[in-house]
Amino acid sequence: MNKRPVVLVVMDGVGESDNLEGNAVKNAYTPNLDYLKANYPWTKIKAHGTAVGLPSDDDMGNSEVGHNAIGCGQVYSQGAKLVNESIADGSIYQSQTWRKLIENAKGHTLHFLGLLSDGNVHSNISHLKAMIAEAKAEGISRVRVHVLMDGRDVPETSGLKYIDELEELMASLNDESFDARIASGGGRMYITMDRYEADWEMVKRGWDCHVAGIGRQFESATEAIETYRKELGINDQNLPEFVIVRDGKPVGTIEDHDSVIYFNFRGDRALEISRAFDNNNYKFEKSKEVDVMYAGMLEYDGDLHIPNNYLVNPPAIKETMSEHFVKNNVNTYAISETQKFGHVTYFWNGNRSEKFDENLETWVEIKSDLCTFDLRPWMKSSDITDQLVEAIDSKKYMFLRTNFPNGDMVGHTGNYEATIIGVESVDLNLKRIMDACDRNDCILLITADHGNADEMYEKRKKETDPIKPKTSHTLNKVPFIIYNAGDVTIKEGEFGLSNIAATVFKLLGLEVPAAWDEAMI
Repeated sequence: MNKRPVVLVVMDGVGESDNLEGNAVKNAYTPNLDYLKANYPWTKIKAHGTAVGLPSDDDMGNSEVGHNAIGCGQVYSQGAKLVNESIADGSIYQSQTWRKLIENAKGHTLHFLGLLSDGNVHSNISHLKAMIAEAKAEGISRVRVHVLMDGRDVPETSGLKYIDELEELMASLNDESFDARIASGGGRMYITMDRYEADWEMVKRGWDCHVAGIGRQFESATEAIETYRKELGINDQNLPEFVIVRDGKPVGTIEDHDSVIYFNFRGDRALEISRAFDNNNYKFEKSKEVDVMYAGMLEYDGDLHIPNNYLVNPPAIKETMSEHFVKNNVNTYAISETQKFGHVTYFWNGNRSEKFDENLETWVEIKSDLCTFDLRPWMKSSDITDQLVEAIDSKKYMFLRTNFPNGDMVGHTGNYEATIIGVESVDLNLKRIMDACDRNDCILLITADHGNADEMYEKRKKETDPIKPKTSHTLNKVPFIIYNAGDVTIKEGEFGLSNIAATVFKLLGLEVPAAWDEAMI
């Protein structure tokens, strides 16, 4: 093994695009990235679509599948693809969990809760529509849908399109024997979909709304969304909770003996609401207790087995970098702030919450701010850098990794000016990491898990069209830069995030596992 440690920096949401309009990466002041690209080996690698296990190259990458691919050096079929396959071949409806949900809901209500869009990052409306139709075919008489509005993985005010699509399907199915309606909803960044226990109040607001029918009342989801947009001037992801009523009463609270399906396939923003339904160490006071059969689309945490019931088996990710580091007795260090801490730990380790070895793996979490990140676009980049540099200087670790969330989390707000500041904050801290690598003779690798900040405006057909913020990820490639590695060159070829693991091991002089994709050097 070489004696030179390797440091990997993931600049979350920092993609590569030559288009200048709305490009908060290209238009930011980034002297350190510019210097690295001008003087050291670098290339552009794929971080979306088939390169990260998604159905097609029209599918945006995301932080979860990106860190899976980096962390295990291989490409596995991921959430959207797994669910697509399960619905297409009907195996989801043959699962023991689906059968139990259906039988339990007969004479009661089958509820669907999840993100209503076709963003294909957390969910896909096509999965919801297929399950509603199947529920009717199997004799369910009453369905209620609790919609979480997106505006993040899809255009920021596109929600009514999905409401119309869902309402149209339900209208075509409804008859004397079947009654399907939207019952409640709200924005994904305001209710229900918290992650990493950053704000349990979000989950409480969701519980109060979906389960107890507590919230502002409207006659329809369309009325709720249009009213909130007019009154508050907000986009879909930040919509307050709403409850749909008829004759002054909620149309679909969740009651004892009902069945509930959380139809998101991605795990990070599914864990807390799942814990609440499973009565598994949730952290808020429930306004209403219910005894229901609850299931997630997938098992969101394979170590902690959350939730108790799920419809589709997640990928069984094996031979991760962490596993092989432990086999080689290598000390490693992982750090990020709350918003991306799970990505350098849980997702990195193949959707595993626990360490492979307590003594060899050090994990550090910096608590994220509780605010919309355009208000503090620098986020915790300096705090992360403080501790990362200290870890490098300690000479205790042979591999260190971090994630700077700024390009992604600020990019998702749609605030172009703030996102420029976020990108510049990361670049500013890169210099401190480069200096630490210089004085400790470390190799530094810099990449991203997907694009976001590189396209902050929706594409315009004409220059005279109004500029609309874009809050979703991009299909652009991401940089991969090698600094301070001596006489190292990057091979010609089409590479993706999964090629990083073998590259790290080769730089460290470790044997590359046969299952991994090839190194880029």
